[in-house]
Amino acid sequence: MLMSKRDYYEVLGVPKNAGTNEIKKSYRKMAIKYHPDKNPEDKAAEEKFKEAAEAYEVLSDADKRQRYDQFGHAGVNGGGGGGSSHMNMEDIFNNFGDIFGSAFGGSFGGFGGSRGRSSQRKGSNLRIKVKLTLEEISEGVTKKIKVNKQAVAEGVRYSSCKNCRGTGQVTRVTNTILGQMQTSSSCPHCQGTGQRISSKPREADDLGLVRKEEIIEINIPEGVEEGMQLSMRGMGNAGPMDGPAGDLLIAIEEIPHDFLTRDGQNLHYDQFISLPDAALGTTVEIPMVKGKAKIKIEAGTQSGRTLRLRGKGLPDVNGYNRGDLMVHINTWTPQRLNREEKDILQKLRDSENFKPTPTGKEKNIFDRMKDIFNR
Repeated sequence: MLMSKRDYYEVLGVPKNAGTNEIKKSYRKMAIKYHPDKNPEDKAAEEKFKEAAEAYEVLSDADKRQRYDQFGHAGVNGGGGGGSSHMNMEDIFNNFGDIFGSAFGGSFGGFGGSRGRSSQRKGSNLRIKVKLTLEEISEGVTKKIKVNKQAVAEGVRYSSCKNCRGTGQVTRVTNTILGQMQTSSSCPHCQGTGQRISSKPREADDLGLVRKEEIIEINIPEGVEEGMQLSMRGMGNAGPMDGPAGDLLIAIEEIPHDFLTRDGQNLHYDQFISLPDAALGTTVEIPMVKGKAKIKIEAGTQSGRTLRLRGKGLPDVNGYNRGDLMVHINTWTPQRLNREEKDILQKLRDSENFKPTPTGKEKNIFDRMKDIFNR
């Protein structure tokens, strides 16, 4: 069951025009307040800790923030609900260097000392394009996509790095005139991961990874637009040394419709009618995203008039409302006429009812021109 998320700006307690420093400062304050080491066995505090981390991850990134401001939660995670549970603790602690300084590693401010200082390497992101019809965009769709990505090979075994004893860090003590100075750096043998490969199959690379095809099910929400990018966390390339997987980024492409043109949530359709139909009125059948609709053209309808069918457009990606279908009426002028048709039109042209009568603004211009020529 999908759960609605809180607004990210509300989570961090900052206005929507907040700058980067204000967002970072607010997140740091919340992270310290709700840190699991400061609130042991407190599930509510842990959820707030994750929620704040997810909000910061989006609002601190210019591209993600732009998509979030435009499309809401659907713009950064494909519209899925479920709160902030998709961020695990490893993701959060791996990002702490940006907020609390690299000197703290995966911990900060005296908290998290027992977590160790190994640094898992995250797998790279995968990017794919998904083409959607207007019908799929209107209702949302589930797509099964075949993806070629890196995966951990079967039979790979990891063991703790003997050089750093699994911590990912090596400590050196140097004697100086001021006494002993202790410094720490990433272990050169395991690149800070704290692990090394003890065994792997022949087809695997040095990181224990192989190329593998996988069928991934993607739930695309209704109302997405051309150029929008969705993200599926953890569905990208596998991380080396048992690190977290990267993300799958899905770029949306729209397949042009045969008759309808999209403008945001609204759809446009050009309906051509004959001169007799425009004068006498008629009923026409027009295509919609799904099915057809009959509309009445009133007698005397002028070319260029637009009829609005409310709620027959596309849904908003955040589910707020639905656009309209705009039907533009155009009078079709025949280009080939036989003698009988020409005779009929010639007689009609001399009729007062077939002479254009300016109205409104056009009439005012017409009257001013008459005054000028009559001077």
